[in-house]
Amino acid sequence: MNMQGDQDSAGKLALPPSFILSAIEPLWLRTAGRQVWGPMVNRTRRMLHSIEQQDHRLMDRVHAWSAPRWLRCWMMVATRAGDGGLWGLLGVLVLCFGGPGGDFAVAAAASSSLAGIVLFMSVKRIVRRRRPCATRQHCWARLSSPDPYSFPSGHTLTAFAVTVPLLLYSPLLGLALLFCSCSVAASRIVLGMHFLSDVLTGFLFGCGLGYASFLLVMK
Repeated sequence: MNMQGDQDSAGKLALPPSFILSAIEPLWLRTAGRQVWGPMVNRTRRMLHSIEQQDHRLMDRVHAWSAPRWLRCWMMVATRAGDGGLWGLLGVLVLCFGGPGGDFAVAAAASSSLAGIVLFMSVKRIVRRRRPCATRQHCWARLSSPDPYSFPSGHTLTAFAVTVPLLLYSPLLGLALLFCSCSVAASRIVLGMHFLSDVLTGFLFGCGLGYASFLLVMK
């Protein structure tokens, strides 16, 4: 597969559909299996292309939107909290005041978040999707990113990997955490650090890891 040709034809698209397929497409599919699976691959390619177009339409609107000051402050606080400090502080509070089972819930949240970090760092290196802020300059947000890659959103994945086990442990605490996690996820889009599909994928991965970790630890 000619990667350079795909990138040139994609223009401004940060993740040409052929690129992600070439990263995950097994060898047998590239050879003999192509005749059988070719139509499915083409449909998947068209679907990814459509998602990419929708991502860029939303990005263009967000990056050109001069948000009110209160929303800017909210998004900045949320994304900084999602760097990890909020989740560490929360774990300490649950350990100290959470009551019976709190230590297991924290262990489940810590396990899922660590697994999530390994997962999103690995996927980012495979997919290598550029961040929205590298594609188009934001009209007001100026943040430095820890890495140049966008897919999936590590902040969102970690937020929900922590939230889901604690939500299952304590629904009351979980409701407050859901607000924090949704704020973190929204901030990654509003501040131009991720596309919508990055955040949605991080949400799904985080929820899956959090639920699986809770079942394993609390068993």
